[in-house]
Amino acid sequence: MNVQALTVETTPITDIRQLILLLDRQEPLLWMRRNQGLAGVGTALRLEFSGPTRMTDAAAAWRQVVAAATVTDPLARTGTGLLAFGAFAFDESSAETSVLIVPEVIVGRENGECWVTRVWATGSSAPNTPLTLHPLGSEYRISLLPGALDPDGYRTAVADAVDHIAKRDLSKVVLARDLVGHLPAESDVRRALSELALGYPDCWTYAVDGLIGSSPETLIRADHGEVNARVLAGTMSRGRDAVADTEAALALATSPKDGDEHEFAVQSVLESLRPHTSHIIASEVPFTLKLPNLWHLATDLEGTLSDGSTSLDLIAALHPTAAVAGTPTQDALALIRELEPFDRGRYAGPVGWVGADGDGEWAIALRSAQVAPNGDITAYAGCGIVLDSDPDRELAETRMKFRPIVEAFS
Repeated sequence: MNVQALTVETTPITDIRQLILLLDRQEPLLWMRRNQGLAGVGTALRLEFSGPTRMTDAAAAWRQVVAAATVTDPLARTGTGLLAFGAFAFDESSAETSVLIVPEVIVGRENGECWVTRVWATGSSAPNTPLTLHPLGSEYRISLLPGALDPDGYRTAVADAVDHIAKRDLSKVVLARDLVGHLPAESDVRRALSELALGYPDCWTYAVDGLIGSSPETLIRADHGEVNARVLAGTMSRGRDAVADTEAALALATSPKDGDEHEFAVQSVLESLRPHTSHIIASEVPFTLKLPNLWHLATDLEGTLSDGSTSLDLIAALHPTAAVAGTPTQDALALIRELEPFDRGRYAGPVGWVGADGDGEWAIALRSAQVAPNGDITAYAGCGIVLDSDPDRELAETRMKFRPIVEAFS
């Protein structure tokens, strides 16, 4: 694969507090949590991948890009220098492309420090893109309506999945349903991003190639040989008051159904990471993670890399986890293809960024929507189905999980 040689320069700048206002209105590039992260403008390089080797192909291509680049980075810290934003399709047979995008301009912000990285084709002139804060465009309110799998169809799919599990075809499968809508022409997508960032500050708010969302689940973070991940599986709605909320958290923590679902997810991540680490540990018992609209069962994992893997190599090893596919993986994927009447696209795939040294941060693309160039919007939400799953309860859980995206656009 021949790649364009890039020239990259990073310099410190005065703190810019409003990263979202730097972004393009229709094609934002963002990775942010608690108003810290990375904002990208323009495209210096775009790489596309597909099929079963899309992530390993991306890892190989990225090594070539890095080897051909000339980088000036006096800061030499996480998020500076050459980097790419990425989003990958969930299924190897998806019609949606997987991408790595190197912006022309990247603005980073962490702990009050701010920097700008400019990227251009070697031999040409550096981009002269000004760092301008653009006010948000006109307000819009749109409704997201049932798509290819309506509520009744989802109940039926859940019941069918439980039948397969009862026959011991598999232990768990994650089934999603879809909502669809349409943005008016020239709508400012950053409005939805702003709503997500404000409403869910402890999640990763992201925008890559039309995929936008706020994910609570860190698939993998690689930083100077150390790796960590957060596994989420098992969900309960928040209570209406403090007492009910405490009861909801306790019910989730003691639920055998949710505990089983969570353990499947944790073990799948541990199994995938062990070949790449000298040691890997998980918190002894799951903890309840509080989000504005629900509780999750969560487990944090930490380890030390032992084989020189990049974050792209690690997402290739990890995806799909049991939290978004099921157990055993191949049986779960086959049942998903049978019961879901749509292509998930990049929903539940890896989304994040990778640096020149291979380090990076990747989340699972949850609480998300794909915005097409023509304004069509498709959002997905799914639940882990195990033997004692109830179709009505699982449908209600998808409504909770849709809430961030539905509210962001409405």
